[in-house]
Amino acid sequence: MAGYRLFGADTSPYSFKVRSALRFKGLDFEWVSRSAANDAEFHALAKTPTVPLLVSPEGKVNQDSTQILAILDKAHPEPAMQPDDGALAALSLILEDYADEWLNKAMFQQRWGQMPDRDAASIRVLVQINGGKRPRAYKTPAKQIAQRMLARLPLVGAEAENAPTLEASYRRFALRLNDHLKEHLFIFGGHPSAADFALAAQFQQMLTDPTPATWLTDRAPFLLAWCENMADPKAGGPYAALEALAPTLLPLFESEVARTYLPWANANAASATRQKKRFSVTLGDGIFEQATQNYAGRAFHKLRDKVRGAKEAEGLADFLKDAGAADFFAEPPAQQKAPAA
Repeated sequence: MAGYRLFGADTSPYSFKVRSALRFKGLDFEWVSRSAANDAEFHALAKTPTVPLLVSPEGKVNQDSTQILAILDKAHPEPAMQPDDGALAALSLILEDYADEWLNKAMFQQRWGQMPDRDAASIRVLVQINGGKRPRAYKTPAKQIAQRMLARLPLVGAEAENAPTLEASYRRFALRLNDHLKEHLFIFGGHPSAADFALAAQFQQMLTDPTPATWLTDRAPFLLAWCENMADPKAGGPYAALEALAPTLLPLFESEVARTYLPWANANAASATRQKKRFSVTLGDGIFEQATQNYAGRAFHKLRDKVRGAKEAEGLADFLKDAGAADFFAEPPAQQKAPAA
């Protein structure tokens, strides 16, 4: 049976996330770099114009990186990409969504919201589209790419008004994660999880952009080593116990995840439910306003249900409470019955 085919791009964190997972699983796959040359084949398979696009050996197509990792873990259980421990699995899912829906905003803003990062990234995208070669007449098409991506910043909430919050957020998270990785090979011990694949993919992208790369290189050496390891990770041991992880894992949640991502995700999901076009939410660093993201809203509803389903897992409730995150996963109040007529 033929292996997997992964249509991806070197400028796509979600492509890196899936490619790393396939390598970790030891699965046979073909990396198909998106370019003009394979445009027709890609669009014949794709439901949306985005990568990654994974074609299974049976011919099934999926473009959602979170779904892809879950499907791969079910189809190929060993080595696992999620802990058996219910509390760790729930925390891994929270961090995966943090990476996909919040940290990605910071990555996108750092790349396309400032110079010289925007110019450098537009040339990388152009080279990719042209099959790895820079065309002779590259300045005009590169400028067009930069302008198109700059126009997309408001769609993901990465406009100029939110830039200070996003920059402070990713830097705070990076420093706490660097402290954690001083003590642990991966986020949950000696074995990578979905959280590792998702978070590393965003930071791997930042390390290709001049401004965040300089900052991370100067301040987060353990994070850099982890990112390099996550390109083709190998387990170095088992998952650790939550008690052993908590001293450096809890500050990651307390100082960042519960301060920015969870309030934002909760507000966005509520706005999507009410079919509002825009919303604002007060975060630890100030007011954050953007267009409602319906897909992220649905993702958070699913995440909340999964975390609530694991509420009896040992240590999870106390960890979320200590992190200031418990209210975001609390059960909704029971609906009162209307009095009889």
